[in-house]
Amino acid sequence: MTDRTDTRLNLSAGLLSVSVALILVLAKLWALGQTGSLAVAATLADSALDLMMSVGGLVAIAYAAKPPDEEHNFGHTSAEDLAALGQSLFIMISACVIAVAAIFRLLDDNVVLPEREGQGIAIIGFSIVLTLGLVLWQRHVAAKTGNKVVKADSLHYLGDLIPNIGAIIALWASAAFGLYQIDSVVALAAAAFLGFGAFRIGKAAWDALMDRQADPEMIAGIAGIVANFDGVQGFHDLKTRVAGSRVFVNLHIELEGSQTLDEAHEIGAALRRAIIAAYPRTDVLIHKDPVGVTRHPDDTRP
Repeated sequence: MTDRTDTRLNLSAGLLSVSVALILVLAKLWALGQTGSLAVAATLADSALDLMMSVGGLVAIAYAAKPPDEEHNFGHTSAEDLAALGQSLFIMISACVIAVAAIFRLLDDNVVLPEREGQGIAIIGFSIVLTLGLVLWQRHVAAKTGNKVVKADSLHYLGDLIPNIGAIIALWASAAFGLYQIDSVVALAAAAFLGFGAFRIGKAAWDALMDRQADPEMIAGIAGIVANFDGVQGFHDLKTRVAGSRVFVNLHIELEGSQTLDEAHEIGAALRRAIIAAYPRTDVLIHKDPVGVTRHPDDTRP
């Protein structure tokens, strides 16, 4: 799959995310006005942040797709990690606001019960269907492109289903049994779920921004390709770092010292193609050493 195709898929997921978030914000604003439910308010706050994050994510996707230039020799894919980190911070703030509001409401003895619960349930049900459709497309795109912004957005929207389902339960319990406390309990559970999701997204983005190595399974796969490649006598200093949906790979291979430069280059170039064929979103740099060469005493770098 070409980078251009990846970009089109990522942008389609970003545009759909913005559209769905905008529709859900308008629908839940109406539902909140009709019901006065805190559980609905929790899902509205979540959707409002979804809209902001979706817009930011769309901008990040477009920026990250820019090719390398004179000032950014390795491309712009770290924009994906910055956007994902921003998403996690917004989600955490949302979770704190919802939790505080729910606690105050639990302590208030004069809480007004939600009204017109049936209308609220209908809107939340509509949002669940719309969110499911978006998540399915995002997961398809993320599987094809490996884009972190789309993955984070998909994870968050998948998490939205929990507070939405909880809101339906809270509205039903209020209508059927007058249990207004359920509304706040569900909001607290939604806040906890959002906080946990925000931590996971933020940690993954932070690790990437700190040049964390690639997944151990991927490193082992690359090592297996190199170790069994024809003409390669050995290898060392296999290093990786992740930036957005791209993985940068550096390694030293050991070749027969008596062969010509052309022959050594041919082996290195073929190995690079083999690694990229197995892991298409890698940027591979290979240094060639003669077998048995010793490190120069002045070369103290790892």
